[in-house]
Amino acid sequence: MAAQERIIMGIDPGTILMGYGLLHVSGTTPRLMAMGVIRLDKFDNHYIRLKRIFDRVTGLIDEFLPDELAIEAPFFGKNVQSMLKLGRAQGVAMAAALARDIPITEYVPMRIKQAITGNGNASKEQVAGMLQRYLRIPEEQMLPEMDATDGLAAAVCHFFQTSGPMAQTSGSAVKNWKDFVNQNPDKIRR
Repeated sequence: MAAQERIIMGIDPGTILMGYGLLHVSGTTPRLMAMGVIRLDKFDNHYIRLKRIFDRVTGLIDEFLPDELAIEAPFFGKNVQSMLKLGRAQGVAMAAALARDIPITEYVPMRIKQAITGNGNASKEQVAGMLQRYLRIPEEQMLPEMDATDGLAAAVCHFFQTSGPMAQTSGSAVKNWKDFVNQNPDKIRR
């Protein structure tokens, strides 16, 4: 059973930029609390970057007090060193949440894109555009770094999977936002 009010933190792990987004959920209504990026490019040492990730994620947790963390799982690439570094960044962010007893759910990038746009191969721009419309984010609050909206997308995906309109819909199963729109045209404001 979903909590009546909760805060979901979403993270898009990275070793240069780490995106994050926070949603306040009241019933089945999500509202953007914050989104941003943690800049790591000014640190040359990988271990210092990992410490910065831990410190900043812990700081965000202490500031916003999320109830849950949704994090993008690393995708499999050809560069083993990049994968190792990305996995470490994800692990450190997860450790920060675990240190505060926050439950974690991982989502693969394709699942997040599918939940937000209905297309698992959607571009970052398409994901950002759907989030902006769905959460009614003013243009001036949109950040140029897509890592921020990717972090927010992880939070929204988790919301959809656990207490959002898709989880609440009776009848046939809803697998993504596109299915929900098709099954509930009266609930969508255009």
